[in-house]
Amino acid sequence: MLSLDGFAPIPTPLRRAFLAIGNFDGVHAGHRRLVDEIIRRARNSSRRAIIVTFDPHPAAVLRPELAPTPLLWTERKVELLRSAGVDEVAIFQTGNWLLDLSPREFFDRVIVEQFHASGIVEGPDFRFGRGREGTTTRLATWCGEAGIDFSVVEPNVIDGVVVSSSAIRALINEGNVAAAARLLGRPHRLRGEVVEGAGRGAGLGFPTANLAKIEVLIPSNGVYAGTAFVNEGADRRSRPAAIHIGPNATFGESIRSVEAHILNFQGNLRGQTIELDLIERIRSSRKFDSTTDLLDQIARDVAATRAIAGDILPK
Repeated sequence: MLSLDGFAPIPTPLRRAFLAIGNFDGVHAGHRRLVDEIIRRARNSSRRAIIVTFDPHPAAVLRPELAPTPLLWTERKVELLRSAGVDEVAIFQTGNWLLDLSPREFFDRVIVEQFHASGIVEGPDFRFGRGREGTTTRLATWCGEAGIDFSVVEPNVIDGVVVSSSAIRALINEGNVAAAARLLGRPHRLRGEVVEGAGRGAGLGFPTANLAKIEVLIPSNGVYAGTAFVNEGADRRSRPAAIHIGPNATFGESIRSVEAHILNFQGNLRGQTIELDLIERIRSSRKFDSTTDLLDQIARDVAATRAIAGDILPK
């Protein structure tokens, strides 16, 4: 990962690469179509393929009250982009020093002078520069004048939906994580620190890991079948998990929480950072009339989770 907080030239081995510039929030199936194209073009020209992205999202600097909740944390974004085959991920530390550039200034100072780009690959809706005034039409003209290869990759359409971060965000907000996974190409993932909870789950025979400090978009309230990734000694293992999102209304609580009952697991995860893949929504959240009714429903939730996520036994 190459972190950038100014316009200093990038290391010589990375110059003359093919670039794709954008937020790449989600690194979804549409992004991966673009990534495949930039890699193809770069290899055909014996050049490297570099993704240029931003942290935080520019909207978080310009209009923080309207900034979308991210689908990924930065390290995960870099991991997914690198695993897709790009040679490097360059991340601008977003600030007004960068966002105040006009489209032409961004082209000259970043694409030409800083990266010495050989080629650019973008989607049709790409915008850049102050006020998002730069368009692919203007970029194509400037690239032609500068001798830079430029191409536009058409959007990916899955299940009749144009794949985009906003479409995925809408599905997750609805709790439709299965449909979101089809657009992402993988389940939506949460990451959080396990903190001390009320201990009711353990008392009922279904201990839970209560997650805090979650930085990505959390789906609507409900119970989800998913997979938990936990560290067990030196190993990182995945296990099915029944995940409850929302307040514990049966016990009179109103604060929204994320807690996971991890199947086939015994141990203290407090203080550990764990990750949860959300595979399918099992049901909505609701208040139960008695503890017996709640226990019966939890048992059904666990059985559904086992059927959906698989019964992964300890090795």
